[in-house]
Amino acid sequence: MPSIRGRGTDMKQSPLAAIRNLHIGFRKGGAVHKVVHGVDLDIFPKETLGLVGESGSGKTVTAQAMLRLLPESFIAYPEGEIHFQGRDILKLRQDELFSIRGKEIGMIFQEPMTSLNPLHTIEKQLDESLFLHKGLPPAKARPISLEWLHRVGIKDPEKRLSSFPHQLSGGERQRVMIAMALINEPKLLIADEPTTALDVTIQAQVLRLIQDLKTELSMSVLFITHDLSLVRRLCDRIAVMHQGNVVECETTEELFSHPKDPYTISLIDAEPKGDPPESDRIADPIVHLKGLKVWFPIQKGLLRITKGYVKAVDGVTLTVKRGQTLGVVGESGSGKTTLGKAIVRLEKSEGEIWLEGRPLHELDEDTLRPLRKDLQIIFQDPYGSLSPRMSIEQIIGEGIAFHGLVVPEEREQVIIDTMEEVGLDPEYRHRYPNELSGGQRQRVALARALVLKPRLLILDEPTSSLDRSIQFQVIKLLKSLQKKYKLTYIFISHDLKVVKSLCHDIIIMKEGIVVESGTTRDIMEHPKESYTKELMETAFEVF
Repeated sequence: MPSIRGRGTDMKQSPLAAIRNLHIGFRKGGAVHKVVHGVDLDIFPKETLGLVGESGSGKTVTAQAMLRLLPESFIAYPEGEIHFQGRDILKLRQDELFSIRGKEIGMIFQEPMTSLNPLHTIEKQLDESLFLHKGLPPAKARPISLEWLHRVGIKDPEKRLSSFPHQLSGGERQRVMIAMALINEPKLLIADEPTTALDVTIQAQVLRLIQDLKTELSMSVLFITHDLSLVRRLCDRIAVMHQGNVVECETTEELFSHPKDPYTISLIDAEPKGDPPESDRIADPIVHLKGLKVWFPIQKGLLRITKGYVKAVDGVTLTVKRGQTLGVVGESGSGKTTLGKAIVRLEKSEGEIWLEGRPLHELDEDTLRPLRKDLQIIFQDPYGSLSPRMSIEQIIGEGIAFHGLVVPEEREQVIIDTMEEVGLDPEYRHRYPNELSGGQRQRVALARALVLKPRLLILDEPTSSLDRSIQFQVIKLLKSLQKKYKLTYIFISHDLKVVKSLCHDIIIMKEGIVVESGTTRDIMEHPKESYTKELMETAFEVF
């Protein structure tokens, strides 16, 4: 496996940062609920240390403690020390902390859209960091900000300086966050899940960028993730956290070749693997699209005159057979999600959409409404698509009540049976979405769709925000349900490892069109188009 790691860790040196017997807890009333239990970690000069674990393991809160980012009315440090260049960060005054944050230690957060100020231009946000730590006025800060946008690979940096965060793509926003974290050339960079929501090609670019800048600035990196395939390529050493404890810390080679802790072994084994369930290759088509188009008008001027179109989906023709899974693959902006919404008539479109011989494109909303139970869609973020005001029982039962599929006396039992089918404790039906984990919420979204016994289920990036072990469970569940009920899936994703494990056929989309299609094995092993080859090389050779 190709690596972009450095030359390894020189553990004969004194550590740049050292965490000793760190305990962290959240304050609630007069009590402190401990979430980190006696962590010991060293970060050596010029090394990349990976901090790995599932959501809730304590990774991020441990990293944030190194800058004391959380309000201390909310957080407590009952025991422990965090030494950085000979100073205990937990004992520093706020003005002393100010001189370290952003200057000596930089941090890239997981979601740049929530970390960048939506009301300020990119230039103002970059200049602010230079003013706070170096006292540079805007005129002197501008060329430095421009240089850093260029260094992190932003195209047309002069134009981007005047842009607001919402005007940038996900990859561009992440690059801006990297520039902000490094503009004062810190000695330590903390990168907290910096590539989780990015396409594999953008992931590769961001990781290469971090490694190149690490070498250029002779800095250390603490790389936090739940994805072992990333740290295997990037990190010199790996520390594994589980339930607030560091259960294992070894060099990358040692950890992957001889893992010792059962939890580490389970993480390594949780990579998506296997093939999709066997299917009938001569099964009847369930969905057929012909020349499907979704064009969004570009309107300008006071009269909103249409000057052109964004061709999100541009003449797509495809067929999905009963009991099979079609993977829809492509980078952000390729039209994958728009295609999925158009199939279930959540997006206006031109062209033909046939469901088991019925022309959905010709039906008005009243005629289409009874058929919606046969066409279900599960979105990427289950927390955003589940009503926070409804209990789990109400969420799952809403569809069957609307369509009148069961009598009220039987509704609760149907909900219980469906929850058990997707691996949810039926007692959770009295809870609300905020009381469940990400994996549990995704199972609720799946139960809400499955309770209607749909013919077609569209899954839009359903596992991209989940830990690898939870991904593994969800994929295993989808396979078993497909095998049991002959379900048909359209699986939208940029994660080709998951696609390989689940999908019988795939289409590759770019800029609204299908550039290549075929069986998963043929496309994965013998891609013909250069764009497809690039995706495959990035997903399987680099990672």
